[in-house]
Amino acid sequence: MAEELYIPNNTSKEELYKSLIPQIKGLTSIESDVIANLSNTCAVLTTAFNYLWTGFYLIKEDELVLGPFQGPIACTRIKKGKGVCGSAWEEQKTFVVEDVEAFPGHIACSSSSKSEIVVPLIKDNQVIGVLDIDSDQLSTFDSTDKKYLEEICEYISTLF
Repeated sequence: MAEELYIPNNTSKEELYKSLIPQIKGLTSIESDVIANLSNTCAVLTTAFNYLWTGFYLIKEDELVLGPFQGPIACTRIKKGKGVCGSAWEEQKTFVVEDVEAFPGHIACSSSSKSEIVVPLIKDNQVIGVLDIDSDQLSTFDSTDKKYLEEICEYISTLF
């Protein structure tokens, strides 16, 4: 079954998110496999925003383990509290990083990454994974991204 993604032209970032969220919900509501749903969510976000890297890390045996993603090769495992992803897990909060070089302990999976946002997936008050998005431009992510990516992750967490 072919799926179609609608990306409106000449619209604000906020309006683009408002267009994408129902499409993500529509795609994932017809599929029960969480990996397929995470994969399509990565594809939607990467296609719409042309990010360098979009992916999920899932907690397995007390580490973040690479899950579905789009972009260059990535780090496979991340310890709690390490880098932006491990910090988002440890602190159970979203991190918006304008310049990854300025983040203490940043894990450089790609030298092309300049800014990053990491949003935890929380189910039953426990972090079960994170959504990690990297840009090849400085200061790509802002409060609009934080708001709507948190909404997406809150929804995605219900699929587990």
